[in-house]
Amino acid sequence: MKSKIIALTAFVSVFFSSCNTVDDLLTFTISNNTSITIKSTSPVNLPSEIFTPEVTTNSSAEFENNKTKASLVKDVKIRSLKLSITDPSDKTFTFLKSIHLYISTSNSDEIELAYADNINVSSNTIDLICTDQKLDQYIKADSYKIRTKVTIKETLTKDVTVKADMKFKVTADPF
Repeated sequence: MKSKIIALTAFVSVFFSSCNTVDDLLTFTISNNTSITIKSTSPVNLPSEIFTPEVTTNSSAEFENNKTKASLVKDVKIRSLKLSITDPSDKTFTFLKSIHLYISTSNSDEIELAYADNINVSSNTIDLICTDQKLDQYIKADSYKIRTKVTIKETLTKDVTVKADMKFKVTADPF
């Protein structure tokens, strides 16, 4: 009886570790970034919108590098969205009250991607809270648009340029 339990435990362990290995082979990360410029003329304590240039995706190449293609993608979610102030280099996020980023394509509705409210950070980087939205159609597209809504809590004397680093978790079937 004891040997049967040991054999069954070993079998179950091998089975689940094999499944995890397969899952790892089908899951990968796509990284993209864009720049957001918050103008010094932005009103204090009132939301203002910022539109960025279209972000060109390298999805087709990423899919191919991971031995899959767009039609085999099952699920895409944002894993992380980190903002870093690039100019002026000594600026911190103390001026920012809230920020919300939205994603859209010419063929898809706009949805919220990530956000932060009641920001109280004195560094030049911040990690946003990512939504749990399904992003397949946005990442499969050749490009997408990012719209940003910011509320600042202090007057800016100079434009602030922020780099948004986005990491997307992709799950797909192999070729």
